[in-house]
Amino acid sequence: MTLFIVFGALALGAAVAMVFQRNAVHAALLLVLNLLAVAVLFLSLGAEFLFASQIIVYAGAIVVLFLFVIMLLGVDRSEVVLEHTPFQRRQIALGAVSALVLIGAAAPVLGSKTLTAKLPAIPKTFGSAQSIGTVLFQTYLLPFELTGLLLLVATIGILMLAKKKPR
Repeated sequence: MTLFIVFGALALGAAVAMVFQRNAVHAALLLVLNLLAVAVLFLSLGAEFLFASQIIVYAGAIVVLFLFVIMLLGVDRSEVVLEHTPFQRRQIALGAVSALVLIGAAAPVLGSKTLTAKLPAIPKTFGSAQSIGTVLFQTYLLPFELTGLLLLVATIGILMLAKKKPR
């Protein structure tokens, strides 16, 4: 339980810090910290395959891709905004309303007795490659294929953006 609280707080803190980070490279590094904390949470649940794939796929490949795009587009300059535009004020107001709605929806759940109820036992095959493959390639095959297609289109788009135009 202590492991969950420590790494859950670490994941939550890294996620909140990432959202408020102005430097894109620092935000990507906070994303790595968040994904590593989530990987430890998977390990604490006994899902070794999810732990390994979380580190290899997300903390490794996806964040490296993010950093590549950040460096490619040159987002390393800092842009300080001293005055809020009307668009920013509207977004702040929408964010505050959304936060109040989420807190209002979460308050009854946090006060209920369902949180203190005993959880069911974890199945033996939880987090194994076979159980994930069964769900991924039978139940969710179409979304899996569409995600692969979307990543392919994004990769082609990045290559087209990086391509030098002939003079």
